[in-house]
Amino acid sequence: QVQFVESGGGLVQPGESLRLSCTGSGTIRSTYFMVWYRQAPGKEREKVASINYAGDVPYYVPAVRGRFTISRDNAKDTLYLQMNSLKPDDSAVYYCNTDSPVNWGQGTLLTVSS
Repeated sequence: QVQFVESGGGLVQPGESLRLSCTGSGTIRSTYFMVWYRQAPGKEREKVASINYAGDVPYYVPAVRGRFTISRDNAKDTLYLQMNSLKPDDSAVYYCNTDSPVNWGQGTLLTVSS
């Protein structure tokens, strides 16, 4: 059974950086597209960034483009999201999953506040 475990969230001030990680019980290393999603309070879950297997074709939604960097280490079965210049609007629970999501993990909470 697929099980994603996200980590690295926390409370940061606007403008700061943070890196999220996600492990996937073998799923990440065997999945072509991996995706970071986020869900803010009262809002629907949305896609934030995705990356192909080789790690050389990332995609970002406009709201995070230029500030976030998605990467993966297939040997370690780990997906990353480097987040720079954080804004309060980035506050959300962040999840990783495939592009056809199954079995959501607990997510990791990011709060950006002064």
